[in-house]
Amino acid sequence: MTILRLALGLSFLLHGLQKMQMGLDKVGGFFASLGLPSFLAYPVGYIELIGGALLILGLFSRYIAAAFGVVMVGAIFTAKLKGGYVGGMELEVLLLAMSAYFAISGQSGYGLSSVLSGDKKDPVTL
Repeated sequence: MTILRLALGLSFLLHGLQKMQMGLDKVGGFFASLGLPSFLAYPVGYIELIGGALLILGLFSRYIAAAFGVVMVGAIFTAKLKGGYVGGMELEVLLLAMSAYFAISGQSGYGLSSVLSGDKKDPVTL
């Protein structure tokens, strides 16, 4: 679980960082070209960047994963669906599945949340 959480967090962190480096106004322009409100680039960018960092640390994993799931559903249905599965939405479906696992199970492996909760019996649950 820890390895899966770290991989998911790193993927979103790097995508968020890429959006920040590109400029959220440009990302907003891309969103507008898909028929989405351009302001959505800001929450999506920050969810990916900050959420990725929090997931790597193992903090608020269930909530961050749920937010990632919403972002992935949006990406699939607005940008990736027409490309088919392979070469289109394959990555997004995998990220959605990983996010759904953490959001539903509430388990995230070893991370700061287990340390901060002081739960000595079960360091795996949030």
